Amino acid sequence: MQLQVLADDDLVAKYFELFVNRRAYTLQSSVADEEKGRRSYYYRPKGLSLSAATIRSHLQGNITIGLYAISPATQRCKWVAIDADYASALEDLLKLQWELRQDGVEAALEKSRRGGHLWIFAAHPVLARDCRLYVQSLAQRLAVPIKGVQPTHDDASGCMVTVDGIEIFPKQDELAADEFGNAIRGPLGIHRGVGKRFWFYGADYTLEAQISYLSKLKPITEEEIAKFIVNLSASGQLPAAATSRPRKLNFPKHPAHSEFCILEHVAEKKRRSGRNYFTRCPSCAQRGRDRRGDNLAICIVDPRKYRCWAGCTKEDIRAALGCPIPRRRA
Repeated sequence: MQLQVLADDDLVAKYFELFVNRRAYTLQSSVADEEKGRRSYYYRPKGLSLSAATIRSHLQGNITIGLYAISPATQRCKWVAIDADYASALEDLLKLQWELRQDGVEAALEKSRRGGHLWIFAAHPVLARDCRLYVQSLAQRLAVPIKGVQPTHDDASGCMVTVDGIEIFPKQDELAADEFGNAIRGPLGIHRGVGKRFWFYGADYTLEAQISYLSKLKPITEEEIAKFIVNLSASGQLPAAATSRPRKLNFPKHPAHSEFCILEHVAEKKRRSGRNYFTRCPSCAQRGRDRRGDNLAICIVDPRKYRCWAGCTKEDIRAALGCPIPRRRA
């Protein structure tokens, strides 16, 4: 049983200073969603802005909030969180924490349900793109995998595979004014799925001790981030995919053009997450499946690459759209 804890104004103010970069937030449900097959889930309360009262309720265990990293007004974040929940998660997070320390960056390791989160705090909000470049380069240097949907070695096939590994929050380099990005569970609250509070290593398990520990960590500065990136670029250590902004491919919309672009044929509303759009799979829809409307992943940079997570083939999808793949002549 969780003991009731009290969060005074000073604790709330320090938590706000450490973690809140924008007022949008998510709430973790207390009730299981059987239809979606999960014990608890996050949703964004419409019309509500994150307040001191909300943070107090989170710290006292009454609710559990999720935090967004990027402010679309500045494209900056005041923290970076590295999430890992696979077999060697803690080992990889400890390697990253040690490597960060060699750069003079202090990072806090938080326990989680299946692994852990590594948090880096900034003295003042820094560009999300620069933060991601820096963390990606560290992961590459240490051979730590980064989670995501990536093309197979056989690019001609258009097949995509899921790579398990760390997730970097923020997950985007930048956001449009009406976008939110991806939220991560706010630290020091109670996970509704397991009814447990997860603490940071390095301090006693009280809110006061934890917040005091986090507040004393040396934050990274924008000058330091810029210096790291310049040095990495000069030494050729920046991730190959991150040395330039992804370029969207503009495919002609003329019906006689030989290049098929699925984005021109999918009418359902698309949701953007990471490097992909997610929308309803036309083949699944014909069979009365995909109620959530997110089985189909479409690569944002190159929409010729798409995949149905329910197992529909490209032939199935194209046939459902009324644009069957032409058979090659023998």
